[in-house]
Amino acid sequence: MQTDIDPRHLIGRKAYDRNGTRIGTIDEVYLDDATGAPEWAAIRTGLFSRDAFVPLEPSELIDGTLHVPFERSLIKDAPDFGVGRHLSPEQELQLYHHYGLDVGAPPPLPDRDFGKLAGQEEHT
Repeated sequence: MQTDIDPRHLIGRKAYDRNGTRIGTIDEVYLDDATGAPEWAAIRTGLFSRDAFVPLEPSELIDGTLHVPFERSLIKDAPDFGVGRHLSPEQELQLYHHYGLDVGAPPPLPDRDFGKLAGQEEHT
């Protein structure tokens, strides 16, 4: 999704699944802790039902509505963590797995020599 969109402008917009079926209305937008970029949207899926989290990255904003590339049933079955609270890294990982999205491991640390260990003599 476009990263230059103000997340506050997403709240209240309608959301649709991959088939064009209406999912609901965006209640909240969750930002990435490290970058501050919009990462998740909580979508109210019905008058008496809960909010479902959807990833914003593979989604698109088209003509003022959010189009999510997943089936409505998959979205409604997403793990429920409640809204209004911070998503933990573990909860985000559960959501990524639910949607079948790859979450890459952090890059390995560079292979560097950080010097001698204390008490270790240098052998030549």
